[in-house]
Amino acid sequence: MSKQITGGSTYENDGGGREVRYDRDDGEPPSVAVATALATYHGDDVTTTSTRLYDHIDPEALDALFADRYDGGGRRAGDVTFDVGDATISVRSESVRVYPRE
Repeated sequence: MSKQITGGSTYENDGGGREVRYDRDDGEPPSVAVATALATYHGDDVTTTSTRLYDHIDPEALDALFADRYDGGGRRAGDVTFDVGDATISVRSESVRVYPRE
């Protein structure tokens, strides 16, 4: 298995395909983290990629799932998983994982 760490992303290849794990910065919306991780997975620049996140999931709804509750308290841990083309994306409160679709 090879592993490389660059910025907020960790790239792993265990022989079965490429995987990107992106650790979100404090205050970074999940939708931005997903767009960045997906662009990285495809080897694209996030500002010029042809993959549009809103064609696959509502970015505002995704952000709302991980936002603080109306009373200001944090939400319990959870995750959302969905497919975009040839990739599966798993979003958690602290990170995004992109890996080949099974």
